[in-house]
Amino acid sequence: MVGCDFDERRRSKESRRLLCLLLAMAAVMAGAASAAGQQSGDIAELHRRFADPPDSSRIMMRWWWFGPAATQPEITREMEQMRAAGIGGVEIANLYPLALDDPKDGFHNTPYLSAEHLDALRWANDEGRRLGLRVDITLCSGWPFGGPHIPVTQAAGKLRVAEVPVPAGETSVEEPFVDQGEELLAAILIPGSTAPGPRTEVTNIMPAAPPADGRYTFVAGSEPRQLMVFLSSRTGMMVKRPSVGAAGFVLDHYDRAAIETHLHAVGDRLTEAFGDHPPYAVFSDSLEDYASDWTPAMLDEFEHRRGYDLRPHLPALVMNTGPETAAIRHDWGRTLTELADENFLGPVEKWSHEHSTLLRSQTYGFPPVTLWSNRFADLPEGEGKATFQMWREFSDTRWAASAGHLLHKPVISSETWTWLDSPAFRATPLDMKAEADLHFLQGINQLVGHGWPYSPELAGEPGWRMYAAAVFNAHNPWYAAMPDLAAYLQRMSFALRQGQPANDVALLLPNDDIWSGFFSRIAKRASPASAAGFDESGSNVTIDESMDFYLGKKVIAQILDAGFNVDFIDADAIDSVGIPYRALVLPSVDRLPVATYEKILEFARQGGAVIATRKMPATAPGFLHADRDSARLKQISQELFHGSVATALLIEDQNQLGATLKKLAKPDLVLTPPAPQIGFIHRKLAGGDLYFVANTSNAHKRVQAQFRDAAHRAEFWDGFTGAVTGISDPHNVELDLAPYESRLIYFSDSAAAGGAQPQRRERVLEDLSRRWKVSFGSDQPAVTMDQRSSWTEDAKTKYFSGRATYEKSFEMARGKAARGSRVMLDFGEGAPEPVPNPPGEHNMKAYLSTPIRDAAEVFVNGQRAGVVWHPPYRIDVTQWVHEGGNELRVIVGNTAINELAGRALPDYRLLWDRYGMLFVPQDMHDLQPLPSGMLGPVTLIESAPDR
Repeated sequence: MVGCDFDERRRSKESRRLLCLLLAMAAVMAGAASAAGQQSGDIAELHRRFADPPDSSRIMMRWWWFGPAATQPEITREMEQMRAAGIGGVEIANLYPLALDDPKDGFHNTPYLSAEHLDALRWANDEGRRLGLRVDITLCSGWPFGGPHIPVTQAAGKLRVAEVPVPAGETSVEEPFVDQGEELLAAILIPGSTAPGPRTEVTNIMPAAPPADGRYTFVAGSEPRQLMVFLSSRTGMMVKRPSVGAAGFVLDHYDRAAIETHLHAVGDRLTEAFGDHPPYAVFSDSLEDYASDWTPAMLDEFEHRRGYDLRPHLPALVMNTGPETAAIRHDWGRTLTELADENFLGPVEKWSHEHSTLLRSQTYGFPPVTLWSNRFADLPEGEGKATFQMWREFSDTRWAASAGHLLHKPVISSETWTWLDSPAFRATPLDMKAEADLHFLQGINQLVGHGWPYSPELAGEPGWRMYAAAVFNAHNPWYAAMPDLAAYLQRMSFALRQGQPANDVALLLPNDDIWSGFFSRIAKRASPASAAGFDESGSNVTIDESMDFYLGKKVIAQILDAGFNVDFIDADAIDSVGIPYRALVLPSVDRLPVATYEKILEFARQGGAVIATRKMPATAPGFLHADRDSARLKQISQELFHGSVATALLIEDQNQLGATLKKLAKPDLVLTPPAPQIGFIHRKLAGGDLYFVANTSNAHKRVQAQFRDAAHRAEFWDGFTGAVTGISDPHNVELDLAPYESRLIYFSDSAAAGGAQPQRRERVLEDLSRRWKVSFGSDQPAVTMDQRSSWTEDAKTKYFSGRATYEKSFEMARGKAARGSRVMLDFGEGAPEPVPNPPGEHNMKAYLSTPIRDAAEVFVNGQRAGVVWHPPYRIDVTQWVHEGGNELRVIVGNTAINELAGRALPDYRLLWDRYGMLFVPQDMHDLQPLPSGMLGPVTLIESAPDR
């Protein structure tokens, strides 16, 4: 782990801070540096580093401090637990309290940014440096950014429209109420009502100043009319899940003054706790500034950027005013994106570097930031959908990874396991691996677990948990498997930082089409009965959350099934870095800037493949110069798809995308038989090509794999042991993948030679399934289990969460195992469980009924042989088992959900009375205990070469 210790007597404070930043940036470039180190072709060094990867590739955990109420002894205890488990760092996130102050036991919540809170942060940072753990800090309490320091004049902005009906013959109406933080923009009289349908006769733009006598006056009309009063208003959104003392308005993400206020009030205070040893990175969570679609400076900024006055076109933002509606909305949406980039992300990046730290940012959501907005993040971060199909659909994970690839950011992280097998404490190590592999398939190489709840002794068992997240701390009975899981994830993260990404296909995100579909719903005010007086349904101004509607569910899957991997790209990225891919897909794109389309045309003329689905781009994005730009777009479309450019194709049937791609480029990976459940990602190293391949299904898969970039030699890299074995036929690799199994395959002329592997035969030496002595805790008498059964089948252990010890003796006769054979302890196979179809929400898990529920530590004759928690459920015990008498001890840990299911859940009534209802536990109704224990046949198996 890169640190920033140096002789403090020889350097000023500023130079020390600069050095810390430089060291942190050097750590970010570790992936690139390790790839550069291979220029010499030293494959032995690559093998060594894979077997013993650097700490910088370890997983991290989001560490929730509730209250905050963190004490030094508990901080130290939990950080030491993390280090021992193979976790490499924390992101400290301060959230709502989970307990009331109690003078009897001395428990108390410390106000956010108080001296006591900063002392706790300082202690955590110091302990992190002592233990070699990376420490990041969220740049707020809860989310999005905001708090008590944000006045209403800097609160999240919204366009509010007050509708006043004007009866026929009426000459005046009462002015609507204008609240604090609001400003009148315009009053527009329109014919009829705001019922659906185009309104091309917008008339009478009233004076922007409010009427002196409180009434608007106008000439009487013979038909009913509608007065629409447009106001620059505020959403009223409050910070979600704040700590004590951190509640307040969400800030205006389009207003530079608002983020400057926040950085001074919160950021500068946080840096006091870190002193001369700043955090590795500060963190900006997913942007969830819902319904924020306006800022007081919008009219001036719009005219400056778009070249015309928005005021007379305001009705187009809330209703259909005719053919120009989409173009005006596009220009408004584009302006929102630019303001968020320049007035929020830019200042946060600048502040981070001034304070000698890096910016790790989840750059998606509301406001409508784009993929290219990630240029402000030193460490782009994604977040997984709560479904096992996430890697085959649009996701914020692939969004962040694509941005990292385009921007040459070697380390790309993701918030992982957010909704894994909800509710809390149901998730198992196998669930964690299954989801982590989906993140790796999308280009992620740094996992940030969601998460680790700080949980003091007074919380009891299984301790505190966040309202909507999995739990991965030592309160899990299966926690003995965490070091083994963490080592696998560390090796894979390290491997996927080597070299450069080698994805073939870029999918153009239709940002301009999405901007043109933005709108602001007409709403006077949120109902006082709604949560915090805030209505999230006010606007649809988001790019990434609109993608499913525009892309559908089939485009990405078709590209993957054709044997290619895919990155996203957008017009701004093309304008800045070009198209560094073999092929570009335009998925039903209509609007596109002319300058971008010119670059696409040149890309195709140079031999790049361009495929448009359903239609060709034809419409100018914006309002000004629409006729001229549309004409040029149509001309380029004709040149591309109906001219002499052989590598450009229009396919009206989008279902033919995969087949068309294979005609234009050779697939990177071909599986026989086809297996859509097997995914891959490809990295190009100086000395060869590295592929990560994963079976994402709950069924065994056996396929022949042909890799386009295969060399004369290839080798398997084992993520669990670090071992490397040669492959006999690199041009036709046999993949025999258990459920949720993954492999690394490295092709290089320097790879280990792979000879023909002899077939092995297996036979059962001993059936050990019966008569185990089982102990549930030290204060319970041992019982004998003659049949394999779940603990939940016995009323005494139905709700037991913990570790049970299985013990058994057996004799192995002399000569029973042949010399040179391997002896395996086998616990049986898993059985596939029904997979929801359609996938639904919050159901990401491994759909496998496993023989070990959920992890087992195995001891043979007093020696620890290892831990069993994933397929295949067997362990090599050759070096410990011997002829004669043998003793087996298997310690099995289940999940903590069983204990929760057997008792009353906490009643947070008094806590909510004291602090407000800041959370509601998710999916905690009707809890049921899960099967637990050793459930499969247990056999001792000899595996020997078949001579």
